[in-house]
Amino acid sequence: MQPSFYPIGTPGVPWGDAEIAAWLGRQQRRRSYADEVLTVIDRLRDRFDVVQYGELDYAPDTYPLFALRSREWSADRPVALVTGGVHGYETSGVHGALRFADRHAVDYAGRLDLMIVPCVSPWGYERIHRWNPRALDPNRSFRPDSPAPESAALMALVASFADRVRVHIDLHETTDTDESEYRPALAARDGRPFTPGGIPDGFYLVDDTESPQPDFQNAVIRAVAEVTHIAPADARGEIIGSPVVAPGVIRYALQSLGLCTGITAAPYRTTTEVYPDSPRATPDQCNAAQAAAVRAALDYALGH
Repeated sequence: MQPSFYPIGTPGVPWGDAEIAAWLGRQQRRRSYADEVLTVIDRLRDRFDVVQYGELDYAPDTYPLFALRSREWSADRPVALVTGGVHGYETSGVHGALRFADRHAVDYAGRLDLMIVPCVSPWGYERIHRWNPRALDPNRSFRPDSPAPESAALMALVASFADRVRVHIDLHETTDTDESEYRPALAARDGRPFTPGGIPDGFYLVDDTESPQPDFQNAVIRAVAEVTHIAPADARGEIIGSPVVAPGVIRYALQSLGLCTGITAAPYRTTTEVYPDSPRATPDQCNAAQAAAVRAALDYALGH
């Protein structure tokens, strides 16, 4: 049974500072960015240039932000941008990016410059939450003068090579807590009624409404289907309220929504969505699916 209202705020009234503070007071650290992410980045220092591109100051905590950059970075090569953990609670986005860096990045040496940003939102990673401490969704905040420091820092990192990005794949999950926590909280924050929905069982992709690349998306879907199952359309022919345009593919307006994959004009862009709560998928399988999606995206970009 889904809650009829979220336990913070007044139904129909958008949150103010007091409600945001009450929400923040409910958040607890549940895992360690330092132990689970930074230690893996440290182990990769012999293969990548580790770039600190910012630091989040969420007193009393601070979070250094790191990217893994190809050795022998060259202005003559196209760039592949891989981002994970824009929503910190989406675990396989983070560890799928790190898995790709550890096991597969070497296959692209000299063909593409790689910029891998495994955990864009470390505060959210530790608290297993979609938002940052300001109750903002970083993946609706990739726009000029962003109110989300996570988004602003990534955009600043990418600005110097944005015109060279040929492919950008952003690694996400759709979880059961989207329906039990995030969507009710979002409705309460914005003063809107909460309408229960459903969670698709399986992997899917989000293409760009304004510049669709159906062959590219389908190539990624085919590769991932060898690792885990693809989400079917619901009875309305939709996934999370959007029409399914091909098996496992929907479309959003990336730039106007302020999504991460809208930060460059790369010809090949996609957002992955893994379902980690499926009884048909293990955590390792979810990480493997993310890495397979990255490989397929890069292979397609190199071949076209």
